[in-house]
Amino acid sequence: MSQDRAADRVVPVVLSGGVGTRLWPLSREGFPKQFWPLLGADTMLQATVARATGPGFAPPMVVCAEAHRFLVAEQLRDAGVAGARIVLEPAARNSAPAIAAAAILAAEEDPHAVLWVMAADAAIEDLPALHAALGRAAAAARAGHIVAFGMRPTFPETGFGYMETGAALPGLDGAHAIASFVEKPDLARATEFLQGGRHLWNAGMFVARAASLLAELERLQPELVAAVRAAVDGAGRDLDFIRLGASFADAPSISVDYAVMERTAHAAVVPADLGWSDVGSWDALWQASPKDAGGNATHGPVSLLDARDCYVRSEGILTTVIGLRDVVVVSTEDAVLALPRDRAQDVKKLVEQLKAEKRPEAGAHRRMYRPWGHYEGLIMGDRFQVKKILVRPGEKLSLQKHFHRAEHWVVVNGTAIVERDAERILLRENESVYLPLGCVHRLENPGMIPLTLIEVQAGSYLGEDDIVRFEDTYGRA
Repeated sequence: MSQDRAADRVVPVVLSGGVGTRLWPLSREGFPKQFWPLLGADTMLQATVARATGPGFAPPMVVCAEAHRFLVAEQLRDAGVAGARIVLEPAARNSAPAIAAAAILAAEEDPHAVLWVMAADAAIEDLPALHAALGRAAAAARAGHIVAFGMRPTFPETGFGYMETGAALPGLDGAHAIASFVEKPDLARATEFLQGGRHLWNAGMFVARAASLLAELERLQPELVAAVRAAVDGAGRDLDFIRLGASFADAPSISVDYAVMERTAHAAVVPADLGWSDVGSWDALWQASPKDAGGNATHGPVSLLDARDCYVRSEGILTTVIGLRDVVVVSTEDAVLALPRDRAQDVKKLVEQLKAEKRPEAGAHRRMYRPWGHYEGLIMGDRFQVKKILVRPGEKLSLQKHFHRAEHWVVVNGTAIVERDAERILLRENESVYLPLGCVHRLENPGMIPLTLIEVQAGSYLGEDDIVRFEDTYGRA
């Protein structure tokens, strides 16, 4: 990519490392909110990337946890996104180290590249207004500023950070200096901000040249940059992934707001009215969702009677509500949450309590996603368990064996090729195979439709760590 071409194209940098605890039981560590379709057919990640596609944009760079790498790759592939770079963090270190890694990688091609940094889990209604604001922010970034997007508040939110707009920047239409930052004000002060008109929500979106970001990070956070540079220098590249080196974990865990924006003389803000929401709680999701005549937002098999201003969501079972006002009810395959909407911020406390109680539902879904598809636990008994396994067309599991369990596979839908020691077996619907303890085996879907089968495991130990991989398409150990 030539310097002129790179300078004209914005590089989208999507931060996808969050867990979204306040949207439990839907959002969990194993499958956070950015991978769910919360406000339409696309997932939050797909909707975010879709906002930054077209002639004016380079392929996106997505920074995520290593555990989510195949989810990101699959969702980008399903959305038709080509050429994306997926950067894997070996440890969670907040936004500043993630942005530093993206800036270093972008600067390797062109230090003048303009980066558009955004979270993977926000909602925006007005895309033309977003792109207009981006144009103003990019112009300010090319003039050497590090530019935040400031959202005009629509209610006195106490869970957001605020920025106070300062003087207009000469020659830069719509861009202002930042007079001050305010972190999560109380209700009285947030109400004053709403009425005063000078304070904006900090949306967590930034635009800057890679060189500008790195210069300020090196000046203000030299230890952070040193750790991240070493991680980039030691990065491994396999499949679609850039796997940062272990030294990334040595970087301090700090947000870009504290690391740079509140300390640099080059900070600027572009005020915008985009219909933005961070979708950070069930109440925020209710506010961002379409509603019926009674003010209710629903998703899935839901039936309401005399309910008003409720958010009710089901991921499977019929969920019914009678005579309630201003509540949230969410049911998944293994958990149900009910609370008043004005207690939405307390869901995080509940998850911390569940973790202290060592409840597996605190962080893991019953359905577990893998690069080849997913599996779902159905029955767990004494020395046996039953799972439903789905393998996508053309995909296959690792060549493996188990020391403590035998398995029975029954094909429910599709076609399977099963390797069992020296055998290669073709199975169709309603056919089955037995895999004795210790045999080397593999499952493959050679067909054009998803393969669904029921797996019955029997043995003295049924943990997922009882596996020895001999060969794996996805580079797993």
